[in-house]
Formats: sequence, structure tokens, C-alpha cells
Amino acid sequence: MAEHYAVKLLDHRLEPILRELYDTHRERAARIDWSYHEFLPWDKGRCFKRDPWHISQRTLSDEVYTAIETALLTEVNLPWFTTYLSVTFKGSLEVLTQFVHTWTAEEDQHSSLLETYLLLTRNADPDALHRLRKLVVEQGFEPDLESALETMVYTTIQELATMVFYNNVAKAAAPYDPDLSRLLRRLAKDETLHFAFYRDAVKAYLSIDHNYIYYIEKVMTTFRMPGSSMPDFEQRMSVIAAKANYGPIAYFNQVYEYLIHYWGVDALQPSRTEAQHAKVRLLKHYDKMKRVTERLAARGAS
Repeated sequence: MAEHYAVKLLDHRLEPILRELYDTHRERAARIDWSYHEFLPWDKGRCFKRDPWHISQRTLSDEVYTAIETALLTEVNLPWFTTYLSVTFKGSLEVLTQFVHTWTAEEDQHSSLLETYLLLTRNADPDALHRLRKLVVEQGFEPDLESALETMVYTTIQELATMVFYNNVAKAAAPYDPDLSRLLRRLAKDETLHFAFYRDAVKAYLSIDHNYIYYIEKVMTTFRMPGSSMPDFEQRMSVIAAKANYGPIAYFNQVYEYLIHYWGVDALQPSRTEAQHAKVRLLKHYDKMKRVTERLAARGAS
């Protein structure tokens, strides 16, 4: 199937659909264009040389700080994300490459906003944050996905998960700093637009051929966030789940289950044997995740 469909992933029937999605994205993004300086409390800034940092200066809870630092360490990998997307989309439909360029320009402000906020408000140790940021960028990002469609499935999940993360953490951050809550919701708006493009692009593939579920299943059963290689990632996510409104239950209810329904996985009727098996595996995986999520919810987990 892979050899046959490698060519079909270039199906030019998709070009006008994807072009319309891209034009819609640009129109929506233009209406909410922004600059990160608008969301920063500049009046809180002080010189670290004259007034060295100390942990007592942190105003956020440790849990909310961990959530923001984790988001920053994910966002700083933009150069690697862009490189990966450019390589993966090379040879695919031109509109996908154009979207990557637009996406990169819009994502470019995210790490700057988060890092500058943490330094301005003295929530971060500047030296420790510098070392951690450098370590994460040095590690890079190179997922094991080969086709443009697989990558779009991955980025759909990633962008939706990030949107939910920002909105949920914004609620936890509000009692400590309304400015932080506001800037997180602003980042979530970008992620919403990005997620919508990828989500509907994947749906367009399925509207052409239900057999594309073969590629969707591979990604949805193995997905891990791009920041999973950062130091103490599992511990970070445990803290965020317990204290910052985002964990396995939020991921399943607000991300995974939503996409299963939006893409109409249950109603797909693939004709190829490999794709039929892939659909069965994906729905079994979904059922397993649902049972685990229900057990976690019954125990009062997040």
C-alpha cells in the first residue's frame, strides 16, 4: 500500500480544497494579527546584574511555572519543526509548502513571548533557563513519519493539544497573574487556526479516499508530543495534570475523541485490506483509551 499511495498522496484533486483552506487561514490570521510586545508587562522588568535573581521573586506557583516553562521548551524547537515539515512536504502539493512558511512566521513569536514574560516577571532563573533552553534545542526534533499526510495528522493532534493546554493552563494561571492568563489565551488563538487547517486538510484526504485511514492510524496510535525528549518530561506532565488543568483526561476528551468523531473514523469504509485492518486497530485503541480515561476520572484524576 505504501508504494501505491506514495504517489496518490500528491492527488491534485486536493489542490483546490487545500488552496481554499489556506486562503481562509490567511484571512482569519490577518484579522487577529498581533505582536508579542502587546502582551508583556514591561513595567515589571529589572536589571539582573543590579538585582540578581532569587527564587523568592517567583510569583507563580511552582506547578504553573512548570507548565509555562514546559510550553516554552516545546516552542523553542521551531527551527527543527520547520526543517522537518519542509523536508516532509517537499515534492507534495505546493500549497502545503506555502502553509509551512506562513505557519512558521506565525509561530515565531510564541517562544519569545513566553521566555520574555518569565524573565520580565522574574519567575525564571535566567541562567538556568538559558542552559535548559540550549539543551533542548541541541537535542533537535525528528519524528519517524514519512509522508505529508502522516505529518498533517501529527500536527493536527499537536496543535489541538497545544491549544487545549494553553486554554486550560490559562485558567490555573489567572489567580496568580491575569497578564499571563491573557497571553496564554492569545497563543491558543494561533494554535486554533493552525489546528483547523491541518484538521480540515486531513478530512479532505479522507473525502477523496477512505483508504487514507491507513496513515492516520499509524500516527494516532503512536503519538507523543514533540517536547517528550526534554529533561524530566514525564514528571513535568504529572505535575501539570495534577495542578495545571491538563492531563490524560483532558487530552482524551478534548483532543483524541474529538478527532475520532470529526474525521468520522467509525463511518469510513476503506476498500483495501490494509486500510480496513488499520481502521479496526484505531478503533480498538480508541476504546482502550476511553476505558483508561473513565477509570482515571472515577479516581478523581486530571
